[in-house]
Amino acid sequence: MSNAVIVKLNELGYTTIPEAFYGKVNEWRMWYQGDVKGFHRYRVRNGEHIVNCKRYSLGMAKKLCEDWANLLLTEKVKITLEGDREQAFVDRVLGENNFEVKANEMQELKSALGTVAYIPRVVGQEISEDGSIIPGNAEGIVLDYVTIDNIYPLSWQNGYISECAFASVFVRGGHTYMYLQIHHKEDNGNYAIDNRIYRYDNELLADELLTNVEGFERIPPVVHTGSPKRQFVIDRPNLANNYNYLLPVGISVYANAIDVLQGVDIAYDSYVNEFVLGKKRIMVKPAASTYLDGEPAFDPADVVFYVLPEDVSDGAVITPIDMTLRTAEHNRGIQDQLNILSSKCGLGETYYRFDGGSVATATQIVSENSTMFRTIKKHEIVLEQALDELCRIILRLGNTAMGLGLDEDVEISIDFDDSIIEDKSQDFSRDMQLLSAGILNDWEFRAKWLNEDEETAKAALPKMQDMTTEDQNELE
Repeated sequence: MSNAVIVKLNELGYTTIPEAFYGKVNEWRMWYQGDVKGFHRYRVRNGEHIVNCKRYSLGMAKKLCEDWANLLLTEKVKITLEGDREQAFVDRVLGENNFEVKANEMQELKSALGTVAYIPRVVGQEISEDGSIIPGNAEGIVLDYVTIDNIYPLSWQNGYISECAFASVFVRGGHTYMYLQIHHKEDNGNYAIDNRIYRYDNELLADELLTNVEGFERIPPVVHTGSPKRQFVIDRPNLANNYNYLLPVGISVYANAIDVLQGVDIAYDSYVNEFVLGKKRIMVKPAASTYLDGEPAFDPADVVFYVLPEDVSDGAVITPIDMTLRTAEHNRGIQDQLNILSSKCGLGETYYRFDGGSVATATQIVSENSTMFRTIKKHEIVLEQALDELCRIILRLGNTAMGLGLDEDVEISIDFDDSIIEDKSQDFSRDMQLLSAGILNDWEFRAKWLNEDEETAKAALPKMQDMTTEDQNELE
């Protein structure tokens, strides 16, 4: 699909990133899905025949992405806008688009595939004949959540994508179509959005009218945004793209740990097969396999019993065989691979623990100078910029399409959930010492630990002092 889109963009006069990069993305996707052709599904010759094999997997690529998503963006992350009207509008739009759930999902996919995009667009807006927006008639704002599979940068500088195309495939009336949305700058410096529909057939894209496709009848061929600011947000891990450092897109968090992912699954596959191949066997001579009346002496479907050939004469009639399991060695081997993996993916050396046949997150206190803490803070730099830009685009659309008169330059703060990476008990003890030493004020302590604003915290202090005085009087 990517090749057909790239060819079409070239025909339209645009240049995008090479198709080979999307092949790399496909490799990351296979690891995320836990099914890599040629590795998890492979063929071996057993000396006589070629046998199809399936390798057991711990699914650590998916686990890594889930953990990074939970470390970066959960429901505890707060987006605060200084204006009440602005806060209410952004909250409404994000809520209507299930952002609290989808945002975490997109962080997981970003970690896996390297790049995601958020595209706010207006539903039901009135467009003049020349493509200009007529404010005040829009029905609402919809967020499109897009992964790198459908992102085609067209123009960029220093990693910042200024023009971009977004593709999506859908089926209508038994036909496959591709919707292509191109965000580009016009000669006046403002952005325009071209909307195109193509019929997708045998890797070829044929032009189709928007009005001929169900659901696209009201979408104009071009929208002049009237703004010099882009109407899409690109989000990626804060990692240098060592596959091609000239490209403006990101890489998977495990892009440089594929060998280690292989090592984890090889060790785990051996661990599982240790129990499969090492289970107890009972060798039985043919004479003992049936009773005198010819009925089986044991269940023929029970794989524990193995009937020996007729010509075997040595040994007992029934011989049990107990295999020695190398459980400790396999546990140690898997743990070593997990330590390397977590280290290479920015989580420190001991983030994962192989326990009882499953992977758990090790309990640890994350200090400010730890690898994990520094990596989280590094990723938050890019994520904070993305969330800030997303909110401002929503505010801008609220003005241009709905005429709401919102302040697009309002102060926006992103409060990440640092409780994940901070030791709260240690922090509390430290603040208690500062309070006792007079370095920290009473109201500052209350504001921080009781989640009060300055006014509320200060107002509560006299009451506490009065209560103390009353208690002292009673004692006297």
